[in-house]
Amino acid sequence: MRKMLAAVSRVLSGASQKPASRVLVASRNFANDATFEIKKCDLHRLEEGPPVTTVLTREDGLKYYRMMQTVRRMELKADQLYKQKIIRGFCHLCDGQEACCVGLEAGINPTDHLITAYRAHGFTFTRGLSVREILAELTGRKGGCAKGKGGSMHMYAKNFYGGNGIVGAQVPLGAGIALACKYNGKDEVCLTLYGDGAANQGQIFEAYNMAALWKLPCIFICENNRYGMGTSVERAAASTDYYKRGDFIPGLRVDGMDILCVREATRFAAAYCRSGKGPILMELQTYRYHGHSMSDPGVSYRTREEIQEVRSKSDPIMLLKDRMVNSNLASVEELKEIDVERSLEPGRWRMQ
Repeated sequence: MRKMLAAVSRVLSGASQKPASRVLVASRNFANDATFEIKKCDLHRLEEGPPVTTVLTREDGLKYYRMMQTVRRMELKADQLYKQKIIRGFCHLCDGQEACCVGLEAGINPTDHLITAYRAHGFTFTRGLSVREILAELTGRKGGCAKGKGGSMHMYAKNFYGGNGIVGAQVPLGAGIALACKYNGKDEVCLTLYGDGAANQGQIFEAYNMAALWKLPCIFICENNRYGMGTSVERAAASTDYYKRGDFIPGLRVDGMDILCVREATRFAAAYCRSGKGPILMELQTYRYHGHSMSDPGVSYRTREEIQEVRSKSDPIMLLKDRMVNSNLASVEELKEIDVERSLEPGRWRMQ
C-alpha cells in the first residue's frame, strides 16, 4: 500500500514529465496571455458585479489545467479504490466540480480561510495538501491529513477547516471564522461552502443574520450541483434562486463550470468583504458526475443522457482546454501530455 500511494502521488503531482517533449513545446511560439469574454453573473442587491471579460496568462492557464486534471484523476482513482474495498466508509466525489475548488482558490489569498461540507477532496488539494496525504487519509493510513481517522468527510489543512459531515453545520462555523478575522484585525476573508441540499437548513439563515449584523468578512457559497441526496433542487426547494436566499445580503449567481467565471466572481466577492461592507453570497451552478456518495449510482433520479450532455457541453476541463488551444496559449499535444502525466496504468494500482 505504501508503494502504491507513492506511485499515485508521483504521477498525479507531475513527477513523470519527459524532457524530450519539453523541447518540442519550447520551440513553439505561444501567446503570453489572452482576453476572454465570460458569462455575466446574475445579481441580487448589487448595482455592479464581476467583470464580463478577463485576462488569462499562459502560466495561470497551465496551472489551472494541471490542478483540475489532478483533482479529476484523483477522484476517479478514489472511485476505483473504493470499488476494490481499499477505501471504506463514506466517500463523496467531486469530479465535474473542479472549476469550483480551483477557481475559488485562484480568487483568494493563501492566508484566507475556507470551510466546506463533506465533498472536500478537491478543496483539500487546492488548499495545499498533497495527493499522497489525501489518498492516505481515504485509505485510513496514519500518513493521511487527519492521521487516517477522518476519512473522506473530515480533512483539514492550514486555513482549511474541513470537510464536515453534519449537513449545513459548517456554515455557522464559517461565520465564526470570519468573526475571528475581523476581531483580530486581519485583512482576511472566510469562504463558507454548503450544497443546495443544505440550503434549507435553519442554522444557515441564523448565520446569515449574525454575519450581516456584525458585517463579517464571510463569503457564503452554495455549490448548486442540481441534486441533493437523490433529489433535484426543484423537488426540494420552493425557490431555487439560492443567490437571493440571503435576502438582505447581496448575492451573485455564477457559472460554476467555468473556472474564469468562478475566479473573477471570487475576486469580486473577496474585495467586497475586505472593504468592510459585510458578507456576500455566491451560488455556483455546477454539476457532479458521480452520485451523491459511492453508495448512490446517481442514475435513479437523473438520466445517463443528462450526465453525458453535461460532460460533452459544459465540462470545466474541456472548456479551459478549448480556450487555451484556440487562443494559442497551449497546444493540444502539450495538454495531452499533462493528461498522461496525471493518469496511471491499471497495473500500477495493484497492492504491493
